[in-house]
Amino acid sequence: MADQRIVDIRLDEKSIVRRSPEVEHERAAAIYDIIEKNHFVPVGDYAGPYVLHLGVEDRSRLTFGIHDEGNQPLGQVVLPLSPLRRLIRDYFQICESYYDAIKRLTPSQIETIDMARRGLHDEGSRILIERLDGKIDVDMETSRRLFTLICVLHIRG
Repeated sequence: MADQRIVDIRLDEKSIVRRSPEVEHERAAAIYDIIEKNHFVPVGDYAGPYVLHLGVEDRSRLTFGIHDEGNQPLGQVVLPLSPLRRLIRDYFQICESYYDAIKRLTPSQIETIDMARRGLHDEGSRILIERLDGKIDVDMETSRRLFTLICVLHIRG
């Protein structure tokens, strides 16, 4: 089971329109954290470790391209984005408030906004686990980091 993990993540760069410094930091941290520790078990006769190609097709479908360590394709899981759209939009709004608050509000006010941000992030992570059920088994920490990357891919200029 030690090989049932992601060792590299490649984001579909054509899906990404713009990145603020904060978004770039979140992207880099999520990828680093996933590679350091994750639980990723695709359903099927796949042997890990895996390279994950994460992307968005037609602005409506999320794609998980599963590749072996040599980057040879093993399979793909496609999920509709519609169950996550509202949550992603709400998450973007609270993140903007959070980054703005860091510059001008008190620590207790920042903490309140951060708690709301984490709550939305947790909800998105749970939805992702549910949507991947029967396709890819991930734990909550892996799902949280994948949700961050899905948000990065969903940013539009």
